[in-house]
Amino acid sequence: IVGLGNPGNQYAGTRHNIGFMVVDRLAALHNAPAPKSRFKSLVTEVTIGSDKVVLLKPQTYMNLSGDAVRLMGSWYKLYADEILIVLDELDLPFGTPRLLERGSAGGHNGLASVIQQLGTNEFPRLRVGIGRGRSSATAQVLSKFSPDEQQELPFLIENAVDACSIWLQEGAVTAMNRINAGAQKPVPETGGSSGV
Repeated sequence: IVGLGNPGNQYAGTRHNIGFMVVDRLAALHNAPAPKSRFKSLVTEVTIGSDKVVLLKPQTYMNLSGDAVRLMGSWYKLYADEILIVLDELDLPFGTPRLLERGSAGGHNGLASVIQQLGTNEFPRLRVGIGRGRSSATAQVLSKFSPDEQQELPFLIENAVDACSIWLQEGAVTAMNRINAGAQKPVPETGGSSGV
């Protein structure tokens, strides 16, 4: 499972780094050992169900993400359809997940790099909606989440983590049917802003 993002403190917590956030949460949930620097990435391994799963955060910057994915896939002798890419999606409303088995880059430079380096677009990707906003695409993806979005962010990340687990344990078709059906994310109870 590869989370796309940009390394460095200046990019931490930005919309473009939602893939990193999802992989970090998966690692924490499954008591992953500290990540190591390999494949131009931070990488660790966990067991989810009966599967050994490699969690990868490319450190190449977004536009060269494919370099890291290719190196990792080659080392582990993975087929493209065994690699799930988790990324941000401007054209989905904030918090909406969409799992696809294949497809174009859709204007996402990180995904375009993965397609180029793997030589195929036949790999699954989990797009996580970050909303288009009112600014330019570049300004939007590099912006931080609003206070209201920050409150919902943990639910968004948990939904994406669940989607990854379903894909792993039940396969792409079942995962797509469940995730893309528009399942609602939990909404915090009203009656006080206790924060998240």
